[in-house]
Amino acid sequence: MRKSIRSIAAVACASVLAASMLSACGNGSQTGSTGSGGGATGGQITLNLGYWDSKNQGETMKKLVEAYENENPNVKINLQYTPYKGGEYWTKLEAAMNGGTAPDVFWINCLHAKKYVEGGMVEPLDDAAKNAGLDMAKDFPEALVQTYTFDNKLYAIPKDFDTNALWYNKEIFDNAGVAYPTDDWTWDDMVAAAKKLTDTSKGIYGMAAPLDFQTCYWNTIFANGGSIMSDDQKSTMYSDSKTMGGLQPWIDLIQKDKVSPDINTLTDTSADTLFESGKVAMIYGADYMIAEYLAADTVKGKINLARIPTFNGKRGNVINGLGYAVYTKSKQKEAAEKLAAWMGSAEAMKIQGEVGAVISARNDAQQYFVKTQPDLNLQVYLDAVADAKPLPTVTVASEMLDNETKYLKQAWAGTMSLADACKQLDAENKTLLAKEK
Repeated sequence: MRKSIRSIAAVACASVLAASMLSACGNGSQTGSTGSGGGATGGQITLNLGYWDSKNQGETMKKLVEAYENENPNVKINLQYTPYKGGEYWTKLEAAMNGGTAPDVFWINCLHAKKYVEGGMVEPLDDAAKNAGLDMAKDFPEALVQTYTFDNKLYAIPKDFDTNALWYNKEIFDNAGVAYPTDDWTWDDMVAAAKKLTDTSKGIYGMAAPLDFQTCYWNTIFANGGSIMSDDQKSTMYSDSKTMGGLQPWIDLIQKDKVSPDINTLTDTSADTLFESGKVAMIYGADYMIAEYLAADTVKGKINLARIPTFNGKRGNVINGLGYAVYTKSKQKEAAEKLAAWMGSAEAMKIQGEVGAVISARNDAQQYFVKTQPDLNLQVYLDAVADAKPLPTVTVASEMLDNETKYLKQAWAGTMSLADACKQLDAENKTLLAKEK
């Protein structure tokens, strides 16, 4: 996710996190009140559910809680909202884990999953999924299930997912007399259009090339046959010619084609903001940005989307998503597992999908998301799943992304060659990955 992933890369401290979780493993009981202070009195069970997106998904969470409580009158669910910004969600969650008071069920993402599994903070949910009638192989995209599977055990129920698409401003295209993007565009088609759309005298650029791995350049790396991680996950592959071949075109958008603002501009003002203010004609955007794009007055009613262009004849994309995890020291663990599993049910996924804030992870519920905005080509996000690869699930993922930003930013700025940046990046990451178990 563009905004949240940048926050992860900037603030997650893997070594401290791993240590803090490990130190929390020895405390707490399994009966009585819930981990965060709720309890079971006279058959009444109280569960706490932690989440971080109140603005876009608060309504969804309330509807899910209402539906579950109606079906399970002996269960009371307290929603515990913590902002994601600045890493606050993870900081507070880790502190609560140390104190044995973390929410019984909570949102998790792939960049934190392995740390929490190795720290003994989340419960395997295979039995809960089976008891709830979930067929993980059939009901959910394989990439999402694998994201939360470690040593053949499932540690989170997939909640939603995001892939990427090419968004465009129809007004800028119309003013320049350029045809709108189509789902069969190539990278060269996009660059050619971007050159025609760029008018620096008006402060308008045809494309944006931010330093955004998930939304932007990992897509072309994968399409080009490149990799981020080696098969044995002991090293990164940035110096591989195919990986660099997927990175270079983004640098070219700034330095050679001159159709994108430079990296300093994109650091000061996000690519999303520039697109929303009508200063960028095209942008790669994930589905979690839809609500924000549609709310921007400057481009309201003027935007649509198409599939990401093919690159060297191939399609690449990145899939990421959230899941529901269960706190190991929940004192209502059985009830918590049932709640987490229910969140993956057809009923729950339909409720979430019809709100339209995110794409429900369940395969038979993804259609509801598309129907929420019939004037937009949202189907492209679903079509991208077949081409998409998941983010790496290693305990040092956050530090790796810090390194990526550190060195690729210099390549984007032209102060270091891409080859040198990738060489340095691989060297530092090899040291990091040596910490992996």
